[in-house]
Amino acid sequence: MLRQTGGAPSGTTATPIERSSAGFMSAQLGAVDMQPQPINPDWILDGTPEARCAQLAEGSDRNATMAVWDCTAGRFSWYFGCDEAVYILEGSVTVTGPDGEVRKLTAGDTAYFPAYTWFEWHVEEYVRKVAFCHDVLPVMARLPVRIIGKMTRVAERLYSVVMGGKPERGRRKAS
Repeated sequence: MLRQTGGAPSGTTATPIERSSAGFMSAQLGAVDMQPQPINPDWILDGTPEARCAQLAEGSDRNATMAVWDCTAGRFSWYFGCDEAVYILEGSVTVTGPDGEVRKLTAGDTAYFPAYTWFEWHVEEYVRKVAFCHDVLPVMARLPVRIIGKMTRVAERLYSVVMGGKPERGRRKAS
């Protein structure tokens, strides 16, 4: 049985995911609607783990997503078809990499799993994470994307020289 965590304070109505017209997104993770995401039965090595997921956001190019995911006790192999960075919110998981290295991740830990790799996950009781996923472009598509990126940066510089300011949709700097 999966546990429900968090939620809106008593007497309030929560909007679990809010999006602004500028694209900003915020979420109350305890109130999002988690949907079953069954683990492939061929991947399960021990136990009967139950997983759920809720997608929180998607990048404008649809190559990046953010989701919250949780799972009950069990041991299973997991294939990462994309680059995935995780932040453990609750519980713990012991992961074993393809090289045999073992790491235990607990609440507050972050980890990165490269695309096209298998890791073994051992959830002793329960784990809840936020996942940031990025689809990896095929090798043949990377060069044109890099060229377009470079051309965009040159165009932005030219615009700022000619117009005396930055274009409205330029590259954002970290704040």
